[in-house]
Amino acid sequence: MNAVLREDNYAPFGDDFGPMLTGPFAPLADESVLTDLPLLMGRIPADLNGVYMRCGPNPRFAPNGRYHPFDGDGMIHAAEFRQGKLTVRNRWVRTDAWQREDAAGRATYWGIRETLAGRDDKPLKDGANTDLVGHGGKVLALWYMAGDAYEIDPLTLETLGKQQAIVGTGGKVSAHAKCDEITGELMFFDYGNVAPYMHYGVLDAAGKLAHYVPVDLPGPRLPHDMAVSEHYSVVHDLPLFHNEEAMKIGRHKLDFHPELSTRFGVIPRHGSADQMRWFDFTPCFLYHVVNTWEEGDWLVMVGCRYMPATRADGSIDAERTAKNVAELVMTARLWRWRMNLKTGQTEEQCLDAGRNVEFPTYNAALTGRRTRYGYLIDHHDTTILQWNGIRKYDLDSGASLSAWTDDVAHSWYSEPWFAAADRPQSEDHGYVIAFQFNDATQRQTLDLFDARDLGRGPLAQIAIPRHIPTGFHGCWVGAPRIAGWERGR
Repeated sequence: MNAVLREDNYAPFGDDFGPMLTGPFAPLADESVLTDLPLLMGRIPADLNGVYMRCGPNPRFAPNGRYHPFDGDGMIHAAEFRQGKLTVRNRWVRTDAWQREDAAGRATYWGIRETLAGRDDKPLKDGANTDLVGHGGKVLALWYMAGDAYEIDPLTLETLGKQQAIVGTGGKVSAHAKCDEITGELMFFDYGNVAPYMHYGVLDAAGKLAHYVPVDLPGPRLPHDMAVSEHYSVVHDLPLFHNEEAMKIGRHKLDFHPELSTRFGVIPRHGSADQMRWFDFTPCFLYHVVNTWEEGDWLVMVGCRYMPATRADGSIDAERTAKNVAELVMTARLWRWRMNLKTGQTEEQCLDAGRNVEFPTYNAALTGRRTRYGYLIDHHDTTILQWNGIRKYDLDSGASLSAWTDDVAHSWYSEPWFAAADRPQSEDHGYVIAFQFNDATQRQTLDLFDARDLGRGPLAQIAIPRHIPTGFHGCWVGAPRIAGWERGR
């Protein structure tokens, strides 16, 4: 099937629901499989084999009430590379909520601007729309507020069901689980509004539950990510969480508490709850970690620190900070936190004070081990979720090594992922892959870069004859990690 770009693709529900359902955010109304796509430049490398996948919100029906991007049904867009050939697919994640609304023929859930999870009169949808993590030959589609882990076939994008080991815990899993590609283990956490407010777990390479412990927090929190090293996992207790009075009546309102520290809890990968150690840092929110590793007694975590809004005197403006986070206004800086597991000493350092960068990726084959390179997006300072460039960093020095921007005013990139070449010769021997939509030319492409030097521009650019809505996170799953790769020949 080859779809054609049409103007009515860019506001399928009209203008009644605001800009987050029009233009670059406009959802698709169907699923497709696209082959024999035209090359605008270059060629697809033969030593690039696997699947690049990206998920995001794509509501199937007009929403009930006010819409927020976190509300939409999860849709996956995937680019399968096989010996120089490309197939592009898109498909909804068949969550429980998707199936209920499919049967009803309309939206039956509400969004976070209207309600919190747990209200029977305005139920909140687990859309599995936030992140994708490869594990055990499949891919898990995950939701930011801790939901079910839906198993996806990376070749067909078929929803295979829920990850049963996680179901068996009686809990859920938050979006940013971490797969150690060396051991095959998956580390995850969930969180909620009932004590102890968090749990931490490990699945083995076969998908069985290997470890699961409670994590005692001072109260309900809203952590977004976690980190893992070779021997430890790091969970986050951040000073941004629900307003207690609003939560009592089922409303979604955030408060930032600059009087509280940002705390990182370090636990041995299979450690007991009483082995958790907490390290205090300056107050901030933290969406995304790049990678984490061990250096002697030190645990090093590099990520994107959400910079609190400040007043003219330099003090933190708590109200504006909370509002910015809620409205997805991004002001992040590449940052490094260090925790000494022997002495308890802490250090933190801004690695690049001048650039607003986020949605980091790296060579995921080295998850939990020292990585020198990270690949991040240049975030537009005023336009929500507009990523108009891709940048490669030296994670040791914070130096920007190379970057590419096609059109600062009009480019909308997806989260770029590093994909190792077959038989790689170095950490950065491979490709960086990203979808790009240009809202001025109405052109959708898939761009491939040489990961060693993004500044050369795309090695290949493939035209896609349909719009791909702005979304959230993705992953690269190399051919050896895909169950049934050979059947796709």
